[in-house]
Amino acid sequence: MIKAWGLGVNKVEPIEILLDLDEPQPNAFLLAGRYTLLDHSRALQRLMPKVQERGLGVIVGGPYSSGALVGGPNFEYAPASPEILAKIAAIKAIADRHGVSMKAAGLQFSLAHPAVAATIPGASRPERIAEDRTAFEAVIPAAFWSEMRAEGLVDPTAPLPG
Repeated sequence: MIKAWGLGVNKVEPIEILLDLDEPQPNAFLLAGRYTLLDHSRALQRLMPKVQERGLGVIVGGPYSSGALVGGPNFEYAPASPEILAKIAAIKAIADRHGVSMKAAGLQFSLAHPAVAATIPGASRPERIAEDRTAFEAVIPAAFWSEMRAEGLVDPTAPLPG
């Protein structure tokens, strides 16, 4: 017997369509790559309020944006564009000024929204699990998030850690 079900996707729109149906009603969603420091406005504005209204949860997959946020070459399974690389460089400059790791910023941002039930950072090697735990437990100063907002790198309405 099926006790719970949901939908795992890389785009906001399929979840929105499902939430607009009268039946069947899902229990949760896996949304990969759409609620990250590099890409969050559409999910924030269009999806998260609906999920919260229904008392559901989103599991964020890929909080490091296919690794691009933490030094990898790819974003959305392809080489990162110059625009994405520029955004990463801007975030990294702020993170460096505040002594914040990119992993900590990416992971904690994804978890800060009340509609987010969990995140799946992924681990290419066993030691990545310890890195993710350290990133989760890291203390990020409020001044980091203030500067991120002031520079337009975080949506003005996004819930922030802390």
